[in-house]
Amino acid sequence: MPRRPVPDLRVTALRAAYDSGGLRPADVVDEVLGRIADDHSWITLVPADDFRARAAELEAKSDRPKLYGVPFAVKDNIDVAGLPTTAGCPDFAYRPDRTAEVVTRLLDAGAMLVGKTNLDQFATGLTGTRSPYGACSSVFGGGLVSGGSSSGSALAVATRTVSFALGTDTAGSGRVPAALNGIVGLKPTRGLLSAAGVVPACRSLDCVSVFAGDVAGAAAVFEVALARSLTDPWSRSVALPRRAPGTLRLGVPAAPLDDADPGQAEAFARGRQRATALAARTRPVDVRPFLAAGDLLYEGPWVAERLTAVGDFLDAKPDSVLPVTRTVLETGRRHSAVDAFRAQHRLRELAAVVEQGWREIDLLVLPTVGTTVTHAEVAADPIGRNAALGRYTHFANLLDLAVVAVPNGFTPDGRPASLSLIGPAGSDVTLLRFAAALA
Repeated sequence: MPRRPVPDLRVTALRAAYDSGGLRPADVVDEVLGRIADDHSWITLVPADDFRARAAELEAKSDRPKLYGVPFAVKDNIDVAGLPTTAGCPDFAYRPDRTAEVVTRLLDAGAMLVGKTNLDQFATGLTGTRSPYGACSSVFGGGLVSGGSSSGSALAVATRTVSFALGTDTAGSGRVPAALNGIVGLKPTRGLLSAAGVVPACRSLDCVSVFAGDVAGAAAVFEVALARSLTDPWSRSVALPRRAPGTLRLGVPAAPLDDADPGQAEAFARGRQRATALAARTRPVDVRPFLAAGDLLYEGPWVAERLTAVGDFLDAKPDSVLPVTRTVLETGRRHSAVDAFRAQHRLRELAAVVEQGWREIDLLVLPTVGTTVTHAEVAADPIGRNAALGRYTHFANLLDLAVVAVPNGFTPDGRPASLSLIGPAGSDVTLLRFAAALA
């Protein structure tokens, strides 16, 4: 049978093509295999024969579940039985017996796994350059980094090789790469998507994230992946209201964003105007408590939590860890139990201020990144440039917030810009509806 063209791999477009009878999963497999490039996106690919067998299995079924024949990728700190999990460190690699719950839900819904994607080692970083499997670059060129740590997952979507991809997000890893590659990044409320079968970064803050080419695709994946897990002790259920954009009170920064470069500030001003036009009303917000909470993530003791997952490996095989990753992880040894409690107390103070603010607004709009950086700039200052990329993302999980990052055009010098739509825990669906209206 001749191969049919696959003009659009976005989730909703594929659904329509399948429903029209003009496309088969086998056609999509051939298209995806032809699009896979040597751009450092991938660590492990599903064998082509297995990929084709999955398509044949789906075609033999009488029903078409929600993600029927939709190709996707998984960040390589998320387990898939039969494939190695490396977490970006070859010597750490193991072969899990079980597939992570969140991946299983997607497979059960008919999605087709393409492979495991590159990441900043141990999900420690926001640049996409901290990997022995190669440094990833933004699809927009110009020497820009891709953002991390979910670098490969974002690139696989941005290059239109897959329809969607899973990442993880502790400090911004599901949003910064989306911003630097012009795609949608959903950082759900912590605990809504199961983290069972995920190599932890900071286990109390981690969440599985979703990258997609558009908001509708991210929403479709979120709907399927959403489930209370009995094997993830951090899993939880929260109410998910579905409010319309025109009913929402939008918070905007009360003062100029001094940490944003001029180009990003100009792009944000344009995006803020579009968001304001959708909301019922707008209110200025002091964002300093949000940013102060974010400062605690790497300046405080939470970095020590990373050692609970990989500290023993770091002790046993220090030379297996990249120098910059090792430097970050080892700062966790400086903090005492007193430091941890002191930081928890400070975070609670800031959270109380932020919670007061949610009584007056329903969502907050900020830039996803305040600047973009090149590989050369990261090489010259790996810690500082990494911190700059996370300025507007670090606080979200500490403050138990949901975020959708959406493309926001380009700066005057042609660099990608992005908006973050931020809400309290459980606002995920409302944020997605606002994001869809904004697109």
